[in-house]
Amino acid sequence: MRRSFKFLLRPTSKQAAALAQCLEDHRELYNAALEHRRTAYRKAGVRVRYGEQSAELKHIRADDSDGQGRWSFSSQQATLRRLDKAYRAFFDRVQAGRTPGFPRFKGRGWFDTVQWPKDGDGCRWDSQPEHPTATYVRLQGVGHVRVHRHRRVLGTVKTISIKREGARWFVVLSCDEVPAQTLPATGAVAGVDMGVAWLATISDGDHLDNQRHLATSARCLAAAQRELAGKKRGSQRRRKAVARVAALHAKVRRQRLDSAHKAALALVRGYDVIVHEALNVAGMTRRAAPKPDREGGYLANGQSAKSGLNKSILDAGWSAFVTILSHKAESAGRELIAVNPANTSRTCSRCGHCAKDNRVTQAVFRCTACGFSAHADVNAATNILRAGLALREAAQAA
Repeated sequence: MRRSFKFLLRPTSKQAAALAQCLEDHRELYNAALEHRRTAYRKAGVRVRYGEQSAELKHIRADDSDGQGRWSFSSQQATLRRLDKAYRAFFDRVQAGRTPGFPRFKGRGWFDTVQWPKDGDGCRWDSQPEHPTATYVRLQGVGHVRVHRHRRVLGTVKTISIKREGARWFVVLSCDEVPAQTLPATGAVAGVDMGVAWLATISDGDHLDNQRHLATSARCLAAAQRELAGKKRGSQRRRKAVARVAALHAKVRRQRLDSAHKAALALVRGYDVIVHEALNVAGMTRRAAPKPDREGGYLANGQSAKSGLNKSILDAGWSAFVTILSHKAESAGRELIAVNPANTSRTCSRCGHCAKDNRVTQAVFRCTACGFSAHADVNAATNILRAGLALREAAQAA
């Protein structure tokens, strides 16, 4: 199986400047290649493809030996392939009838990753294996950069990427042939209902806490953003204020991922079969459609109330939790099943009666047909488990 490993880099001041320049040159290459494609099609109706732009790299590097010529040829090809992938995704969306979203030029804050597609070609992981205590990665044009390796790398390193997050630099390794770490069977099955009050509720009655990291940091973020709003654009003080806000958001993101990893690990260790809702989080958090009132204005559409719910859903991090859970389940040899969440909160898990009035409050479920009463999220998790086991039996019988 394939797996990624992410480590913090410890570059010197000169190496950090070289990494920043490498990122900037790759951004300029991406934007120049995009402008080349746009101009060729607009002026002559010609579609420029990756192969043609890759062939021109040799001349670009020769004409700019102190700029583009400093960096790895293969990493620049990866940047051109990134643009080609954006174009292919654009045409796929057009053919599918979705909102196209034409590829855009990358600003300084929207291009933070450079990839080397092969270990040993312009880069080398663990470039100083004889060093007794430290690990280094060698990057062409930058040198041997120290890595804070906090865990062992498994499998074979295939690609190496450098990523900038605020003031920090990270190296991301994509590894093949990573051995699965199968856990012993427990014989237990679980349905998982995701929510806001709790991150997840298990069909056996347990709850996984929702830490609400964004809400916890809201006061500090508000103060940092007020300070940012008062700074003059282009000033050094404003750059520092921007870095402060970015650092706070990065901390919230790391806290949310840490909580998701711990919650997913608890599920994977405790259950052989895990059934969860196939939620469309993007659709659930989309803004409410405006309602014109025939007089040039708009009717109330509930967006102000929905905004608070959207913020709570995104703070819970359902999508990240499900993604991490799927990766851990695959590695541990567990079975993960996604089911349609429709009416799971309104259906009685005892008699099967489905009605809106069954759910008295956010936390209380009381069936209007048989009188069954339970915690609303536990009742929903039980229905989710039952639906998942039915899908599993149907798949095994087919």
